[in-house]
Amino acid sequence: MPVINGVSKPAGVRCIQLDAQDRCQIFGHPDRPAVCSSLQPSEQMCGESREQAMRWLGWMEQATAP
Repeated sequence: MPVINGVSKPAGVRCIQLDAQDRCQIFGHPDRPAVCSSLQPSEQMCGESREQAMRWLGWMEQATAP
């Protein structure tokens, strides 16, 4: 289970660093986890809607779970 700023976050659980508009509050900060910084969005990942993007992220979490 990844540890983000000292807090374990299992797949499918909302990150505590997201604000009310789902924006990362520590974007660009050195303490941002490497896994977040390394995620490179693509047209395939984002799709044409937020719903498609969330489905893709859910699939990625399941496919990469330990």
